[in-house]
Amino acid sequence: MKRLNAGLLVVAFVLSLFAGRLVQLQTIESGKYSDQAMAQRVRDLKLPALRGAITDAQGRPLAMTVEARAITADPYVIKPDKRQAIVDALAPTLGLSKDAVMKAISRKGTQFVNLAHGVTPDQARLIMSWNFQGIGTLPEYRREYPNGSLGASVIGFVNGAGKGAAGLESTQNAVLSGRDGWQRVEISLEGQHIPMGEDQKKPPVPGRGIRLTLQEDLQYKAQQEIEKQVKASGARSGTVIVMDPRTGALLAMASAPGYDPNHVTQGDRDLWGSPLVQEAYEPGSTGKVVTAAAVMEHGGVTKDTPFEVPYEFRKYDRVFHDAERHGVEHLTFAGVLAKSSNVGTILASQHISEQQLYQTLRDFGFGQPTGLPLPGETPGLLKPPSKWSGTDRYPIAFGQTVSVNAVQMASVYATIANGGVRVAPNLVAGTVDPNGKFAPAPAPQRRQVVGQGTARQISDMLEGVTTSEGTAPKAQIKGYRVAGKTGTAQRFDAGCDCYKGYTASFAGFAPADDPRLVVQVVLQDPKRGSHYGGDVAAPVFRDVMSFALQSEKIPPTGSKPPIIKIYARD
Repeated sequence: MKRLNAGLLVVAFVLSLFAGRLVQLQTIESGKYSDQAMAQRVRDLKLPALRGAITDAQGRPLAMTVEARAITADPYVIKPDKRQAIVDALAPTLGLSKDAVMKAISRKGTQFVNLAHGVTPDQARLIMSWNFQGIGTLPEYRREYPNGSLGASVIGFVNGAGKGAAGLESTQNAVLSGRDGWQRVEISLEGQHIPMGEDQKKPPVPGRGIRLTLQEDLQYKAQQEIEKQVKASGARSGTVIVMDPRTGALLAMASAPGYDPNHVTQGDRDLWGSPLVQEAYEPGSTGKVVTAAAVMEHGGVTKDTPFEVPYEFRKYDRVFHDAERHGVEHLTFAGVLAKSSNVGTILASQHISEQQLYQTLRDFGFGQPTGLPLPGETPGLLKPPSKWSGTDRYPIAFGQTVSVNAVQMASVYATIANGGVRVAPNLVAGTVDPNGKFAPAPAPQRRQVVGQGTARQISDMLEGVTTSEGTAPKAQIKGYRVAGKTGTAQRFDAGCDCYKGYTASFAGFAPADDPRLVVQVVLQDPKRGSHYGGDVAAPVFRDVMSFALQSEKIPPTGSKPPIIKIYARD
């Protein structure tokens, strides 16, 4: 009996301990443990903002955001004996290495690990159907580029964190990205949202869309043609620009080689830039139109002014010469431009001062950025006359010893085509709010650079370039009057700090007597076949311009071209 009583006393004592501990847990320390339990269940989730789309001028998507899922893991609740099955299923489905998944789901001291971003909803549903404890999903968005490499050097891409990393995606990130929100929720041991649990929310603010001036069909044609010619000529790279000279709107900006922004890690990161504004080159003979504008505005030269042009010109210790050897030619200034004579251009430039030549180059946009919202733009190189050597003015007159980017040079021809009025190049037509309301961009700056009469004379002279007497008969388009200029410049190679290879180019506009479109083509270091602009760049101009005229429904004017007098002596 005594042993029974003693046993009961022991049991009572133990029960009293349990009861005391229970009282302690439920009263004295209840808040502490409740807070710890809540901390284990409550999780703050980011609610990503919907990134604005980038579209062409008609609203067709060039970059768009689609619904996606993130795949997450809670290593705390994943049992060790289940890890290998999870790894074997998830790794091939998500395109991850098995070692990386195993390391992630085995991590200690954490209840949340991101395994993958940008997973399609269908893939996420498949993964969740496997019912792996500790594997969950979160809603997010994924950036897609429906046209692949089309316009990639302009549009750019976003990185794994959803931030713009190149092109317009980078420079316009603040406009496109919007503002993320957040949500505080309770999560069960299985990693699922508890519907009636803690739930606070701050909604995200969507980003604004950006509508460009680019025309998708023109962009496709320009990119197709430059890719084809880069390959055919063995060139290092190439660009094509299509521009409306009346508004400065860029209708196409194509470059090759390129990359697919949907798969940036699979390409060459050196191609992620925008060579249309980042690459400086010496324009060569396409730059002679600026000299022509300067001597006609300030030097009293006209298209019929005669020049006696030898093959070479000597000044101090420098010798300048034309591309092909010839005897003394008696050319008009129109003939100098049509035959792209370096020596003739030098002789004409002696009618003006160094300062007048420099200022005209500046007025046309040399040595200053275009202001386009693209990263890394180079302003090119144009030193003031105070830093010119005794002979610098001569190569500058025919487009060497100065450098430009492709958009700057296209703008020069747009200015001539627009009656001497320079309209700043522009790429962004405006923005679109989440409700679809369009807000136009500010009007581009306009400035009269040269007189309308000078621009008209230069336009007439440029028509002579595309005749059989000029350097670019391959730029002719049946039924249309075409004005333009070839360029074949020695190419500066930073690798050897020397001139090596050539830059072949052609810039022009049509219809010549009522210009509606400018097309400029540049090929860097063509190695296969001819390296002359009239042979490798002019045909690309012809094909792109022909398509653009038809696409924009621009008919021939039906007028007769001017009679261009090439020779001063018939």
